[in-house]
Amino acid sequence: MPANKKHLTKSPWTRLSKILAGTIGGYTVMISFHLLLSKIFLPQNVIVTSFITGYILWAILLLAAFIVSKVWKVWLAYAVLTALFSLPYLMF
Repeated sequence: MPANKKHLTKSPWTRLSKILAGTIGGYTVMISFHLLLSKIFLPQNVIVTSFITGYILWAILLLAAFIVSKVWKVWLAYAVLTALFSLPYLMF
């Protein structure tokens, strides 16, 4: 059964932006989150668990980029989360 046309993205630029937001934005949020965890816990433990949790978190963030209707909201949310997670790592 084909998808309903009203739910499909009409602009190829919007589709490309969602793909890039999901892959690049999701990856930066995932990396910054694990950097924050390495400041809280032992870095050796975070590195071991990040092999599994990093992929799961990135996959969820990738899918979340396609659920939200406005792509600028995804870019804004991922930029804020990346900055929020990175600040403690960069400050101390």
